Amino acid sequence: MYAIIATGGKQYKVAEGDIIKVEKLGVEAGETFTFDQVLAVSDSELKVGNPTVAGATVEASVIGDGKAKKVIVYKYKRKTGYHKKNGHRQQYTAVKIEKINA
Repeated sequence: MYAIIATGGKQYKVAEGDIIKVEKLGVEAGETFTFDQVLAVSDSELKVGNPTVAGATVEASVIGDGKAKKVIVYKYKRKTGYHKKNGHRQQYTAVKIEKINA
């Protein structure tokens, strides 16, 4: 059984027991979080929502927060001496999928 959920402007295909990294949720580690934007659920047949599946939720427990690897942003314009180097580390929340309610 799997589900497709939407959170943080992205879509994730999840199954029970999966550990995924989503955009930062602002929830403490050890708490549970319920994703209510379930776009599709598949157990024996695929149920696709319009835009979401009615009454379907995905329960997850929060493992913790973290930062992704650094991405270097380098801007350069030739012949002018202009260059600028920036780095960015995106924050995320790691969650473990506990149960899919369809």
